[in-house]
Amino acid sequence: MKPNLRQDQAAAPLAVGDAASGLGLYPGYLDRGRQIELLAALREVLAAAPLFTPHMPVSGRPFTVRMSNCGPLGWVSDVNGYRYATTHPEAGHPWPPIPAILLSAWNELGRYPHAPEACLINFYGVAAKMGLHQDRDEDAFDAPVVSLSLGDSCLFRVGGRKRGDPTRSFRLHSGDALVLGGGMRLAFHGVDRILPGTSTLLPEGGRFNLTLRRVTCPE
Repeated sequence: MKPNLRQDQAAAPLAVGDAASGLGLYPGYLDRGRQIELLAALREVLAAAPLFTPHMPVSGRPFTVRMSNCGPLGWVSDVNGYRYATTHPEAGHPWPPIPAILLSAWNELGRYPHAPEACLINFYGVAAKMGLHQDRDEDAFDAPVVSLSLGDSCLFRVGGRKRGDPTRSFRLHSGDALVLGGGMRLAFHGVDRILPGTSTLLPEGGRFNLTLRRVTCPE
């Protein structure tokens, strides 16, 4: 397996807070060639599991992002609630497997002894955003969340474990990786806005965010 990192970059995060907090930012984790490789793998996944529009529980209000998944489990949201499912909510068939390049990132950055079970794929168009939320629909909170960005940059916001905690914002660019683990595993976070025209990777514009998660507790 080829290394994910640029040749001049070590596998160490750029701190955006307390280095021991569990928040790790890896700028340029994927160079342009590896971004293209990941995008090709992503296109194959989406051919088998097309993007769909999730809806908020109870109200049924649509998200501004479209999404899909790969791996044994996929995260879905509709009027019945947030949950993980083994099949695509519209196509009805199992999710495709997680590409090798993503599994490599999990092993390199997550440093968790068990494989991820889900990779959420969120596509942000120009007007899409994601409000502050916690990733808490999993059982394995000891496992980190590992995310990779492709396409246009975004303004990412992260806070603490309580919704009212102070937040900080920084830009995530195409090829960047972000890890939320340890004390930051349940931190509130979100995407304030997309910055159009900041990347040429996606001809259609917009941003893909791929988020690897372990869902169940290993036996």
